[in-house]
Amino acid sequence: MYKHIKTKALLVKSSEKGFALIAAIMACLILLAVGMLVFGLSTQDIRISVKVVGDKRSLEAVEEGIQMLIQNFVRSNPSAYTGQVERADNKSFYNISVAQVPARNPEYVSLAGFSDFSLKRYTVVISGTNTEYGTQATVSVGIGAVSGNAGGPTGTPTGYK
Repeated sequence: MYKHIKTKALLVKSSEKGFALIAAIMACLILLAVGMLVFGLSTQDIRISVKVVGDKRSLEAVEEGIQMLIQNFVRSNPSAYTGQVERADNKSFYNISVAQVPARNPEYVSLAGFSDFSLKRYTVVISGTNTEYGTQATVSVGIGAVSGNAGGPTGTPTGYK
């Protein structure tokens, strides 16, 4: 059955009534699904970026802990610089554990060409935490202190020599 419309060129079946509406709704649903997919991917990228920033800040705190360890390590009292110290941003911290003599391998290593000196090895665990992003990084560091006839007291800091 055809319904006659004022223009003679277009005849519409009565069973096709509302097809344009259904097609438009389907197109809108497809566009909505694509939009939700794009939104989900972009928010996932933002979450990953935030995690990367937090991890970097935790590693920066670990680096500061390593620098503090190098500057202030005293072999006569290897646990003197342990504890948690705040960074300048007040949201990142580092914690230097008590220096331990390694369980494996020799405790002392001889220095080639220096018969009077040896290097005492220690292992220290330094962890960095960022409370703003809730991230943490932990690094195990090996440090050596010269022992023997070094010409100074046994508590001489390692520093850069």
